[in-house]
Amino acid sequence: MANPIVLIPARLNAARLPGKPLADICGAPMIVHAWRRAREADIGPVWVAADDPRIIEAVEAAGGKAIMTRSDHPSGSDRIFEALGLIDGGGVHDIVVNVQGDLPTLEPSVVRACLQPLAERAVDIATLATPITREPEKDDPNVVKIVATELEPSWLRALYFTRARAPWGEGRLLHHIGLYAYRRDSLRRFVALPPSPLERREKLEQLRALEAGMRIDVALVDTAPLGVDAPEDLERARMLLARGKPA
Repeated sequence: MANPIVLIPARLNAARLPGKPLADICGAPMIVHAWRRAREADIGPVWVAADDPRIIEAVEAAGGKAIMTRSDHPSGSDRIFEALGLIDGGGVHDIVVNVQGDLPTLEPSVVRACLQPLAERAVDIATLATPITREPEKDDPNVVKIVATELEPSWLRALYFTRARAPWGEGRLLHHIGLYAYRRDSLRRFVALPPSPLERREKLEQLRALEAGMRIDVALVDTAPLGVDAPEDLERARMLLARGKPA
């Protein structure tokens, strides 16, 4: 865990919000806000892996680093793996943190928290979760849940990810936060695997890793960052940042 790098995949056209990375939030593109949050975590260099030169121009205009990647990647994981080879072909960075470009209000402490499970050498991939507190989210398929076993009060081992309400019975439910820290070799192995049956069924690529026997551990954090997937999310992000949440 000596030398992490943070990579932010950015695809210009999303189905529900075309042009999402360049959407203006309080005078700056959303991708720039995400880059700033990742940089403030201060865990290593931060690059944006883009599929369009307009994204690169926006990031570089703000003082950041960005690199062009292919436009045909099926996932952000594939995009950051290509970027990693272009930026660090010599293998200097041993940990790769994948921060989503649609998290403009992300707390830097959350990025740092994702590294913690990798202190255990047997862990391939680390990710995050927070307890669900709003009742409607428990049955919302857009809120991904983690079924996990507790290792320590804020450290879990993932057993399954699902869009369904799980596990059954009394007790807390956990909202998965789609931010990952990979060991470099684990990322290489993951992107080489074919899509798995449960991944196809649930439409959750992290299940590919579990089905292949890879270990995913989870750090618990207090709140889930706002993911911007639709116009109403964008308006909420503008409101939060205008109130002085992260600058």
